[in-house]
Amino acid sequence: MQSVKIKRFLFYVIGLFVLTAGITLTIKSDIGAGAWDALNVGLSENIGFTVGTWVILVGVFLIIVNALLMKAWPDFFALITIIVTGLFIDFWLITLFANWTITDVFLAYAVFIIGMIFMGLGIAIYLQAKFAVIPIDGLMLAIHNRTGLSIRTSKTAGELIALLAALLLGGPIGVGTIAITFGIGPLVQFFYPTFEKMNA
Repeated sequence: MQSVKIKRFLFYVIGLFVLTAGITLTIKSDIGAGAWDALNVGLSENIGFTVGTWVILVGVFLIIVNALLMKAWPDFFALITIIVTGLFIDFWLITLFANWTITDVFLAYAVFIIGMIFMGLGIAIYLQAKFAVIPIDGLMLAIHNRTGLSIRTSKTAGELIALLAALLLGGPIGVGTIAITFGIGPLVQFFYPTFEKMNA
């Protein structure tokens, strides 16, 4: 039993660490952040606070929305997940990649692609922990459970909602945003079965 708990904890921490590294790489590529990340960056640039802080604040809002969709009590344990995620994102943005500027367009696209792969990989890994999910992915699961749509389609629907909000707030939208909006769902779907078997 103890080994199972340790295994789940490792899936959780490693998954979030990989996911937030991927998010940071897509932001730093300057090709266009994912819709939710563009929203958080836009909020940070227009209002203040760090991107990680907005991850937490937007996450709290989504916890409430997800509870309404699922007709259940808010997932207060998800607060732990968004706090860890927010801290990891600020760690990557403020420390390791703080002064990293990409000027070569080919390198920018390479960094973006790696970041997007890391995002799909990280989500697929941390979901195996069966801990409280990031509210963004909670929205994906809520849509999936309420409508019967696939994980891929549910994820894309959530990304489209965030895309509209990011556009309204002037977030860093670009070709990369479109790629993530329609590509992250299939990536999660691709990686998920592999890690599901590892966690069996």
